[in-house]
Amino acid sequence: MSYSNPNQIKGVYRSADQVGNGRIVFNICGNDYRLIVHFNYKFQFGYIRFIGTHKEYDTIKDIKNI
Repeated sequence: MSYSNPNQIKGVYRSADQVGNGRIVFNICGNDYRLIVHFNYKFQFGYIRFIGTHKEYDTIKDIKNI
């Protein structure tokens, strides 16, 4: 499957949220963990920017530029 915008990703992964600047946050294991991916729509490639606990995620100050 290919994606041209964050709404298409959210349509497949209901726990995903767009946080700006091409970043998408996924809730994992019942929201115990978070995954932040910067998605390149042109090349259909995701760059993992962060993976950690919900508590660690809450300490991120500038999520749009992580």
